[in-house]
Parts: sequence; C-alpha cells; structure tokens
Amino acid sequence: MKKLILALLCFMPLCSVAQLVACRQMVNDGYNFWLYLPDDYADTMSEKKPVIMFLHGKSLSGNNLEKVRTYGPLDALAKGREIDAIVIAPQTNDGWSPKKVLNVYDWVKEHYVVDTNRFYVIGMSMGGYGTLDFAATYPEKIAAAMAMCGGCNVRDVCGLNTLPLWIIHGTADRAVPMSKSIAVMDAMRECGSTDLLRFTKLQGGNHGSPARIFYLKETYEWLFSHRLSDSLRSVNTDYEITMKTLKNAYSDLSGKQKTLKVKDSKPEKPRNDKNVSDSDGEIYRVKSGDTLTKIARMHGTTVSELCRLNHLKETSILQIGQKIRVK
Repeated sequence: MKKLILALLCFMPLCSVAQLVACRQMVNDGYNFWLYLPDDYADTMSEKKPVIMFLHGKSLSGNNLEKVRTYGPLDALAKGREIDAIVIAPQTNDGWSPKKVLNVYDWVKEHYVVDTNRFYVIGMSMGGYGTLDFAATYPEKIAAAMAMCGGCNVRDVCGLNTLPLWIIHGTADRAVPMSKSIAVMDAMRECGSTDLLRFTKLQGGNHGSPARIFYLKETYEWLFSHRLSDSLRSVNTDYEITMKTLKNAYSDLSGKQKTLKVKDSKPEKPRNDKNVSDSDGEIYRVKSGDTLTKIARMHGTTVSELCRLNHLKETSILQIGQKIRVK
C-alpha cells in the first residue's frame, strides 16, 4: 500500500532571528536537509528571497545531518558570513540524484517565499558532480552554478552551455584530477558556444583547497549577480579567485561569530482536530504555504491568540486541511 505523504511545513520564524531548521522526511523521493532562513525573512515576506542549494562532498555523506554543517555555506554563516538568501543543504548517502534535488527545491518553493529567478547551485567534490549533473538536467531552473573539483555523470551536458557556470579545480588535486573538469568543458564545446562558462585553475591547489570558497563574500556576490530573467544572459567576470584569495578567506570573519537558532523539525502525527467544527466560531482550513503568521495576518489577529485558541505552540507544524479557529 502506498504511504500517504502529506506536505508538512518545517518551521516558520515568527521574529527577526536567523533560523536553521533540520527538515527530516518532509519530501517524498527527496533528501533530509537543513533549511536556513535569514534574520529578516519573517519581516520581509513580501520580498522574495534568493535560494542557494549546497551539495556536499562524499565526506559529509550519511544519515547524520550535523555533518553537513562541517563546511560550506552553513558553516560560513555560523562563522559570520552574511548571506541574504534561503540556503538549502540536503544530505545524501549515495551520490546526488538531480530529480531528488529538484524535489527538495520544489518543496521549499511551495512552502516559502522564494525568488525563482535567483536560484543557485553550488557544490564541491561529489557535490561538484551533483551540481553539474543537476545543472545539465535542469538548466532552465538555475540562474547560475558553481562547481568545484568535480566532474559530470550525465551523458548530455549541453544544458550547461545555457547558464552562467563557474568551474574551479586545483591543479594538484589527486582525489578528483583536474582532467575531470576539463572533460566536462570539452564536452560542452562539442555542444556549441561556451560563452557562459568560466574556468579557474587553482595553481598548486589540492582537493581541499576549494572549500575556502564557501567563506568568500565574492562567491555569493558572483552568484547573486545573475538572474534567470536577464534578457541577455552573460557570465560575470568581475570576480577572481586564486590561491592567494583563498588564504584570506576568513580574514573578514574574525570576531563575527553568529549564533543560529537551530530547530529540529520531524514529521508529527496529524493533530486531532475532530473537536473543532465549523460552527465553533470562525474556522479556517490550512492551505499549502500557510503558516501561523500568515493566517494571523489574514484574519487580523496574532500568532499568540491563534495558539491559545487552538492549543498550539508557535513552533507547531501545520498540515494541509487542518482546521484552525481564528476567533
């Protein structure tokens, strides 16, 4: 018997505090993932936020989401790097499936206010493979991508020619030789113009060298400078990344440690609301994308009042079809 998968909300922030949410078993045919929401997300919901998808390398694989915070954008945020975007950081234990990555992104799009014109993918090592595989499969979804010390598993790479792409590889990489990136670019040239491609050789860089790229402000500025809606798509060449640049990757993070409010959000059993009937005052049925904050605004009340009326907590997960008493 097929298991009924209900669309569940992770956690919607109710104040201007950066949130880091562990979302488990939320996406059918997807991955468990971390979801980072910026400080002002709840206050600026009318302003759509860009989205960064981070795909990790093999060393972070498994079923322990804490590993995914070891390096990458989440660790950069914890160290003080300001990233004004929603960050999705899924975890795999068996390579990256483009379809599963898309399912996670689609789930976030459905439940959060995002700017689909500014969706970016970045990954390193196995995550570099995942980034190029995803970008080649769904190029129409991505505003720009950055792949470090990886390669590509899909046969048809022609989609990579249609979006701004920055490939970076260390010349002394022994784990994944630079020839893997060169092979991708050779295949792209067979497809036609590679005007949207950038390639950077990190002279003397080993397999771990590109990890510092996640901590550079230039990395995110480069990503954000591209949009799907650009009438004439081009690749930004104003930024340079060298081994010297990477040596100073943490220089402007000193003393700026940032505490993130971490929430572990697991699927909950459906709340028993049979005792809430449509005749009991004014009742609202939860729709896709609803949050307590949104429902409160719609009905001119407060989150605290909704929680009191419905015996909920401010962190409660809502389910589609759930009855909420609003008066």
